[in-house]
Amino acid sequence: MARIVQIFVTSCMLFAGIAAPAHAAVFNPQSFTLDNGMQVVVVTNRRVPVVTHMIWYKVGAMDEPPGKSGLAHYLEHLMFKGTKTLKPGEFSAIVARNGGQENAFTSQDYTGYYQSVAADRLELMMKLEADRMTNLVLTDAAIEPERQVVIEERRSRIDNDPSAMLGEQVAAALYQNHPYRNPIIGWRHEIETRSRQDLLDFYRHWYAPNNAVLVISGDVTVDIVRPLAEKYYGVIPARKLPKRVVWREPPPAADRHVVLKDPRVRQPAWSRRFLAPSQVYGQSEHAYALRVLGEILSGGATSRLHRTLVVEDKIAVSAGAWYNGRTRGPGTFGFYASPPPDGDIDATIAAVNAQIDTLIADGVTEEEVAKAVRQLQDSAVYARDSYRTPARVFGAALAIGRTVADVEAWPERIGAVDAGAVNRAIEFVFKNRRSVTALLLPKPAS
Repeated sequence: MARIVQIFVTSCMLFAGIAAPAHAAVFNPQSFTLDNGMQVVVVTNRRVPVVTHMIWYKVGAMDEPPGKSGLAHYLEHLMFKGTKTLKPGEFSAIVARNGGQENAFTSQDYTGYYQSVAADRLELMMKLEADRMTNLVLTDAAIEPERQVVIEERRSRIDNDPSAMLGEQVAAALYQNHPYRNPIIGWRHEIETRSRQDLLDFYRHWYAPNNAVLVISGDVTVDIVRPLAEKYYGVIPARKLPKRVVWREPPPAADRHVVLKDPRVRQPAWSRRFLAPSQVYGQSEHAYALRVLGEILSGGATSRLHRTLVVEDKIAVSAGAWYNGRTRGPGTFGFYASPPPDGDIDATIAAVNAQIDTLIADGVTEEEVAKAVRQLQDSAVYARDSYRTPARVFGAALAIGRTVADVEAWPERIGAVDAGAVNRAIEFVFKNRRSVTALLLPKPAS
């Protein structure tokens, strides 16, 4: 599941740069809100007789009480263990019998569940999902075996992967106060002590219609969805939600370096991360410019870092940058590189640092910005063609506090970014700002 979450969140991050030609709508959604506060978004796509039904809860790992990491992810597993009307595993069996696909995911900011089925099976999916929103049954007979499943997942995805181990340590160094410093899957010693009451409390506090967003995309219309949503979800009472902690990250006072040496490492890797504004946190006016900057630096074979470091100088086998601004808390902007086989990692690091210094000193050009904006806008056609992508995009946006209008306005807003905006974002994020540098190195086996 950790790998599924990573792939899913990456796909949502990629859409942060998807746009259409200026002033064109992206998905043309229709939206309404039920009396109990649950928001519903419908995106019609008649290409195939299939729908994706996706429910998003506005709660994730960052909402876990101190000392109880992994609760959101653990509960996600247990949501498949039965309700007052369904036996453990019966939910998934029904989906499979009806030819559907399903999965779930947990992030720092939200938790989601989805099914992709034939359009005429939509009502059944809504009935099933509404049932487990309120009627989940948690017994020790289900909780204890699943605890071992989660621990094994952590062992296989984190403990057996030096890169993932390093990633945990980097997050713990990057965030000094914000709960993003804790892993989504949780620390093992805290997973081992989670009680049935911990899980029940988390479920009862956060799994409510007024803390959820329903997105349905595919061969369906709002006229079909609205009565079904009212029938199955609209009858669930709203619930008073806990007061959320307003987390703020202090300005870092020092650069931090994290080094992991492991005999399982075959390819050295270097990265550097900076805290950055997100779309809803901090100086969010820089978010669009930072997305354009990411495209300039790492948007394909002709991007600045790949072209210079990999193609021309051959000082790295991979090099690039990324921006993650689709978060409730602080965003991140990062750089990465790996040396060629038998290459000098120090030379690769020096070359990337030189590129960062040049970026801060000289900024970007209008030509680079125009090219990046055009590439981002051209990619919109792929998002519109998919019956599943709209559900992912709207859910991820609404779950962190964005609006339907924000998603649809992406083409216009990304098109308004110019070199001045990007260069101001560069100065704000990188100039005199502290960072976390990570190094993954091989270690001779003892």
